[in-house]
Amino acid sequence: MGLFAFDATTGRQLWMRSWPVGDVDEIHKTNSLASTTPAADSERVYFYFSTLGLVAVDAQTGTDVWRQELPVPYFVFKWGAGVSPVLYRDLVLFCQDDDLNPAFYAFDSRTGSLRWKDDRSDMAVNYTHQVICETDHGDEIVVAGTGLLVGYDPDSGHRRWHARTLLRNIKTTPVCHDGVIYISVQSGGIANQWLASVDRVETGNSDGRLTREEVQAFVGKRPVPEAFFRKTFDRGDQNGDGALEGAELDLAFLHPDNFAGAAFGATDAAEQYILAVQGGGSGDVTATHVRWRHATNHTDHIVSPLVVGERMLLVKGGGIATCFDTRAGELQFGPARLRNESDYFASPVFGDGKIYVAAENGRVVVVADGPELKVLEVNELGDAILGTPAIADGSLFLRTRKSLFCIHEGGRTP
Repeated sequence: MGLFAFDATTGRQLWMRSWPVGDVDEIHKTNSLASTTPAADSERVYFYFSTLGLVAVDAQTGTDVWRQELPVPYFVFKWGAGVSPVLYRDLVLFCQDDDLNPAFYAFDSRTGSLRWKDDRSDMAVNYTHQVICETDHGDEIVVAGTGLLVGYDPDSGHRRWHARTLLRNIKTTPVCHDGVIYISVQSGGIANQWLASVDRVETGNSDGRLTREEVQAFVGKRPVPEAFFRKTFDRGDQNGDGALEGAELDLAFLHPDNFAGAAFGATDAAEQYILAVQGGGSGDVTATHVRWRHATNHTDHIVSPLVVGERMLLVKGGGIATCFDTRAGELQFGPARLRNESDYFASPVFGDGKIYVAAENGRVVVVADGPELKVLEVNELGDAILGTPAIADGSLFLRTRKSLFCIHEGGRTP
């Protein structure tokens, strides 16, 4: 695993560090073992790698400052790790909802010592990031998850409030604006994922049943941890026949205190919608703080929404853009083509009055900020883009599979 530092003005490499990572699990071809993004302040760089844990290095030299070992995440579906650390005040925040040890951690950024931890065993696998919501009652750390949107106390890590508004897993990250949390979500349901991936594809028998042997065959040569079977099969196999079927699938893969989506009558059918939740609540705020919620066919299960002013922009695979008014969630424009048909993994970003949408095929679509879709330009970088671009000091930074680009008013520097 390598970590590189570059001069932001010239692109000159300043330093590079590498670490042995040991034995790592196979992951999905779209992902990378180094897909998480480092976070940095004026003194340190903080990064995560599945077998290393959370590491802090000196920003000037790259030398080690501290390291916190964490449970190596396990993902039956081979999605791999993809969540990045987030800085808030003097905390390094890191939430990992995997199949074995889901938890949310807050570490002291200077020493690496654990300030607090929230056990998230009531969650299935999620890939959402924590965000900060500023309210009249103070800051909250907001994390989406299986069935629940949760607002945390930054000092103690206690759950101040929750809203039972979400589906059975989430990969998009919420956006906070003026004390309101905006979310775009899409999920096919836990049972459907297992049956589609294992029962219908891996075994081909399509009998609607899931056995331990079928799960092991799906995973491959590496043994499935017995702890995973204890957590899932032992809980779900109600009739003791050694297989999961029907309602047993949900019983196995959903926590009994968080049967996700029940508040809105969710089923295993694919669902997608957008919603807005007012921050600053206490306890269960499902009935009191959900400002609006609208079903739509235009969310993406990976690309997070962008909120600019009173508009919420969604981009989905194929290059489809849809925009909603944030006051009531009403449609402003779309669905409309972005003039670039491609898969999309990066989320749109806003800068200099324009919106930048990076696509997997290496093109960056520049869109005017406004109440209707106006594509200003489609730029070709020539290499696949999966990570969300970053904006700093008037420059746009883009990481492709093979290169790092800095786009500035005077030109671009790879």
